[in-house]
Amino acid sequence: MLTAFARAFKTPDLRKKLLFTLAIIVVYRVGTHVPIPGVDYRNVQTCIDNAQANQGIFGLVNMFSGGALLQITIFALGIMPYITASIILQLLTVVIPRLEALKKEGQAGTAKITQYTRYLTIALAILQGTGLVATARSGALFQGCPVASQIVPDQSIFVTITMVITMTAGTAAVMWLGELITDRGIGNGMSILMFISIAATFPSALWAIKTQGDLAGGWIEFGTVIAVGLVMVGLVVFVEQAQRRIPVQYAKRMIGRRSYGGTSTYIPLKVNQAGVIPVIFASSLLYIPALIAQFAGGTSGWKTWIEQHFVKGDHPYYIITYFLLIVFFAFFYVAISFNPEEVADNMKKYGGFIPGIRAGRPTAEYLSYVLNRITWPGSLYLGLIALVPTMALVGFQANQNFPFGGTSILIIVGVGLETVKQIESQLQQRNYEGFLR
Repeated sequence: MLTAFARAFKTPDLRKKLLFTLAIIVVYRVGTHVPIPGVDYRNVQTCIDNAQANQGIFGLVNMFSGGALLQITIFALGIMPYITASIILQLLTVVIPRLEALKKEGQAGTAKITQYTRYLTIALAILQGTGLVATARSGALFQGCPVASQIVPDQSIFVTITMVITMTAGTAAVMWLGELITDRGIGNGMSILMFISIAATFPSALWAIKTQGDLAGGWIEFGTVIAVGLVMVGLVVFVEQAQRRIPVQYAKRMIGRRSYGGTSTYIPLKVNQAGVIPVIFASSLLYIPALIAQFAGGTSGWKTWIEQHFVKGDHPYYIITYFLLIVFFAFFYVAISFNPEEVADNMKKYGGFIPGIRAGRPTAEYLSYVLNRITWPGSLYLGLIALVPTMALVGFQANQNFPFGGTSILIIVGVGLETVKQIESQLQQRNYEGFLR
């Protein structure tokens, strides 16, 4: 990986793309530290230092914003609205025929779906920004902090609207920065910004484990976490690269006096076909009961039961529910993102077939069978990786944003591998001399 970056910096056009990407990253990180108007920044820092705010139910969104959510900055919402909008549009593509038709139109249809994603991102940013401002005004954003209700001193309607507009504009700016990286930089812009947001929380989280440790001044715990992290990275790289290659043979076709086809290729089915989406779905769904209990008044029995079983994350009910939701969403997402019948029809249309399998419906049934078989180990792997923060919660008294948690490791390794592949492919295109000189 380091060799690929070194070679890229020696290539003038790739060096410009890398420097442009780094410049956008710097702008993004600066924006995550600029507070929005109407917020008492001193009280926010007091609550962050004293109330252990990262253990709240906003931990996942705070991780995706690079710590900007709990600091209530202009990029507080980060890329989470865009991620949510993209997932919603992808799910609706299967349900709404109009979106499915746009997806099949090629580049023009993709551009239209991207435009819909931008509109939905702004709408979600307004909704989430309003919820965040209301939560900060009520003092529920930092439970246990004595000055939590004083974070927003002026609670007039004008200040509230200004705060919501500022955060929505920040989300639009983050979306624009990501698209700039995609067009003029290296890699997928939104993935790069997500990578940076998660990686930015690593140093403070690791140092917090060291300072809270008791063995050898915390260095034993620190070294153990680093070792566990390296093992997890190796495991994630191994599984993310694993795939089942289904051979496909294309029959020869005679057009005039020339023959076409007759080539052999394969369909790569990844073991983890769903990526990190099931973990995000399961985490978001499990935050809903805790969020309802937090805003519910009184001391009713159902609220007490939820606070005891679904808030801290180390209860057996929470662990089992989390694991089962990840397995369910892994199968659900694979079922809507990969259509065996469509793949079989495309193969039949162009004269392709799987050796030993008839074209058409038998091919679709075979692909569905193989996909279900490899999704089981992929879903179990996702569930085990996602439970690492829970085990860390018990073993190291860490917060829910354990630095080598499942979501963060999956995203960082996935984005890193994809970015390196793009750099290597562009290097190969520039260094390829061809057969003739």
